[in-house]
Amino acid sequence: MRELLSSSSSSSSPAAALRGFWEDVNESPAWQDGAFFSLSAAYALVSAVALIQLIRIQRRVPEFGWTTQKVFHLMNFIVNGVRAVVFGFHVHVFLLPTKVYKLVLLDLPGLLFFSTYILLVLFWAEIYHQARSLPTDKLRIIYVAVNSVIYVIQVCIWVYLGINDNSLVELVSKIFIVVVSFVALLGFSVYGGRLFFLLRRFPIESKGRQKKLYEVGTVTAICCVCFLIRCIVVALSAFDPDVSLEVLDHPILDLFYYMLTEILPSALVLFILRKLPPKRDPENTNQDQDQSIGAVHASHHSIDPAHICGQRTYS
Repeated sequence: MRELLSSSSSSSSPAAALRGFWEDVNESPAWQDGAFFSLSAAYALVSAVALIQLIRIQRRVPEFGWTTQKVFHLMNFIVNGVRAVVFGFHVHVFLLPTKVYKLVLLDLPGLLFFSTYILLVLFWAEIYHQARSLPTDKLRIIYVAVNSVIYVIQVCIWVYLGINDNSLVELVSKIFIVVVSFVALLGFSVYGGRLFFLLRRFPIESKGRQKKLYEVGTVTAICCVCFLIRCIVVALSAFDPDVSLEVLDHPILDLFYYMLTEILPSALVLFILRKLPPKRDPENTNQDQDQSIGAVHASHHSIDPAHICGQRTYS
């Protein structure tokens, strides 16, 4: 009997020790500062890279307006810059007396991240529709409408939480973030997959075919994985307080979550799509310049997979 008790206590002691270590880490101000300042530095680095790339693109093709590529890099700069500031002041953010202010500071950059990367889905949808001789005039309207509805709903949730701090509404807010992330996951799966298989049907000797297959396929996979992780973790946090992302004493969870769902995907996508657009002849600047971010130039009869760096003007 004593042997059984002894073996039971010895087997449970490592688990208890690990649990105690995990609690010590979560409650340690040093670990909290280390995790959140690391996130702030990483976001600041990605934001700086996006800004530098935006400046390089502008210097390369100053004659163009706000192209898809420029908007994409600008939004990356804003999203990552806001995250860097928020996590730089993490103590003040997580300890705000009014809970809704904390939720706004943590959730708004996530919505901006959605808008930034769904811009890729929009462009891929335009390219795919052009290749299939389908109408493209309503795609941008759909993009604006979807984003507008999402922000209006989220603002209404924040306003209600500011008036009445209701746990049920907070749960609805998290489920809403899950739905938004699933929409992005679905968009990348559908149009990233369609464009990938469209490129695969090109002759092997087509110029740039293999490189564009790699770019479209890799960006699609990265974005699908990051939004899938976001769906799973936010869904779990909605029902399990031990997985909550809005508290100061979960630094390691927050570190891995934001690294896997925003920092690494942003860094990888910016690296994959780092190619600058080709210089244009000033005499041809009035012609329609269609190059995608990680996509291809399409028309009814032909698609040239060599064009990828994204120059569609936003007027």
